[in-house]
Amino acid sequence: MKKILIAVAFAFVSQVGFAQDDAFKKEVLKVIELSGSANQMKSAKDQILQMVPKDKQAAFILEFDATLPALYDKLATIYMEEYTKEDIKAMLAFYESPVGKKINEKAGVMLEKSQAAGQEWGQGLQGMMMKYVQQ
Repeated sequence: MKKILIAVAFAFVSQVGFAQDDAFKKEVLKVIELSGSANQMKSAKDQILQMVPKDKQAAFILEFDATLPALYDKLATIYMEEYTKEDIKAMLAFYESPVGKKINEKAGVMLEKSQAAGQEWGQGLQGMMMKYVQQ
């Protein structure tokens, strides 16, 4: 009888733990969404889409979009390893603020402009590197 009670108690604690982890994961996924990751993925998809022939773009979009839940799930696992529940709650509060919402809205534009700036910087760096490598 004692073993049955212990087993039932363990099962109950496990269920409560999983429910808490599910709630935490949902909050983490919301942070990922509100942080602009979805906009960044849309920007990446749009850039790749320019290289895909028009007659294959619809199929590409379907396949690309189908990969996103697995990516977000992996990102959520990483967030859950690195941040506490309190950290995630603070992030949610920030991303739900006016400034946080603006960051989300501008994430795609910021990614594109940052990539362009990085590419320009890299071209300048390449010239500088050649000066030192060819000695």
